[in-house]
Amino acid sequence: MCCRMNQCQETGQTETQEEVTELVCQEADLKDGQMKEVTVGDQKVLLVRSEGQYSAVGGRCSHYGAPLIKGTLVGDRVRCPFHGACFNVRNGDIEDYPGLDSLPCYKVKVEDGKVYVSINKKSLTVTKRVKEMCSVVPDVKHTILLIGGGPASLVCAETLRQKCYQGRIIIITKDSVPPFDKPKLSKALNVESSSILLRPEDFYQRYGMEMWTKKEVVSVNPAKKEVKMSDGTLQRYDQLLIATGCRARPLTCPGSDLEGVKLLQSYEDAKDIYSSSLGQKVVVTGASFIGMEVASYFSDKAASVAMVGTTQYPFERTLGSEIGQLSMQMLEEKNVKFHMNDRVTEIRGENGKVKQVVLKSGVVLEADVVIAGIGVIPNSDLLAGSEVEVDSRKAVIVDKFMRTNVPDIFAAGDVTSFPLTIRGDQRVSIGHWQMSHAHGRVAALNMLKKSTKIESVPFFWTVLLGKSIRYAGGVLTSKCYGEGYTEIIFKGKMEERKFLAFYIKDDVVVAAASLMFDPAVARIAELMARGQILTKAQAQAEDLSWLQI
Repeated sequence: MCCRMNQCQETGQTETQEEVTELVCQEADLKDGQMKEVTVGDQKVLLVRSEGQYSAVGGRCSHYGAPLIKGTLVGDRVRCPFHGACFNVRNGDIEDYPGLDSLPCYKVKVEDGKVYVSINKKSLTVTKRVKEMCSVVPDVKHTILLIGGGPASLVCAETLRQKCYQGRIIIITKDSVPPFDKPKLSKALNVESSSILLRPEDFYQRYGMEMWTKKEVVSVNPAKKEVKMSDGTLQRYDQLLIATGCRARPLTCPGSDLEGVKLLQSYEDAKDIYSSSLGQKVVVTGASFIGMEVASYFSDKAASVAMVGTTQYPFERTLGSEIGQLSMQMLEEKNVKFHMNDRVTEIRGENGKVKQVVLKSGVVLEADVVIAGIGVIPNSDLLAGSEVEVDSRKAVIVDKFMRTNVPDIFAAGDVTSFPLTIRGDQRVSIGHWQMSHAHGRVAALNMLKKSTKIESVPFFWTVLLGKSIRYAGGVLTSKCYGEGYTEIIFKGKMEERKFLAFYIKDDVVVAAASLMFDPAVARIAELMARGQILTKAQAQAEDLSWLQI
């Protein structure tokens, strides 16, 4: 008789014989590197075999609930097919992002050629697990101040508590609500704040995290180790995280101050844009990710939607003209009108409200609402005079440990310029939700003197008309617009809107994008994360079995 048990302890409960449900797999027939989804009650469980050992964890990603059985397994790590979150299959811990929580983990026993997974009945409804955290101890006279209300600050705070930091943690944000799921704003503008909060408000109290909303830091004084708020109050710190993100770049043309000209930055902005645009004539300027998602969202809600872009196709500078053309066709079929190779030169009004949009080409568009998605500006103005270094874009310069040039000041998220491992430590600025999470974790570990480098592979997704384009890899800039890639190799059929695109530079795959080709991009991201070099020859080959798709 052979009995091998994994080291995982079931989440959160002490078992009694009456409380345990046991699942019996008739045969222990998985091979190394294989996984199977099984059901216990209403719970989906991922059963995995790796290095001769079975383990079982929750079967749904803790981010948006994607089925992990459709993801990719490499070694002891499974990566979500949808947005790239990674989990250790031995213990369920989250190892890369997005998302905050780990997976529940269950006891496994192999005996007489059968696999037994035991789950406490009280745990059958548990789909994710908050890592164990300590709380604040008043006697600890140490304060870590986190400026910014995004995932970088939140993950930093949670990592500190997970690693038993018991000092004071203060998160300061200009937003009216605690950290929320910002990518949803451009994909579904009419959302209630309670449905997009990353953590409920009582979470912060439970773990001793002070959440200061509606407050703005306007300056930093490293010599005195204090920050100044817009209301004149001062707050001292021992260590500081700058995670202030970026703000939407405003239009500067005549008429840009008219009522009806909108930027999407906050939850309130999303609600305002939604209520202002229903049944109205909408013009979106900026044919990149935010602009295209907003145009997609309003395609069946506004009276009309016009898109203005400076290139021939949307996404041309990043994903390339082929994917841009396909995306454009998708929205045109929903009556979005495109005005490409053009730009807004004037916005005309009547009684102080938007009436028309004038383009460089001379075209005049009727409009009630103008939504600008023309890029972002790093929120680093608060660092003026602080000696913290910023680059030519005003992004905060950090090293691989998320340290700035000033002791005890760290930075994370969209506001930073950091060395990207898969680009040979070339300094980049990446406004990705997933990367901000990873930055926050690395910053926290290094605050605690646990030397850790940022090694994550960028993973991004955009949603148009319910279809997701996924991307992983280095920063994409085509040969027409600077360094990045020089060639794209496509698999699948663009006309069927099912493709996998390999971005090539120097005979190496530097990135990949896909539509309806899961889990290819997740697999590529995981191989890149493990340092594997993917070649142009592999991308060109008819046999893609190495992708396990």
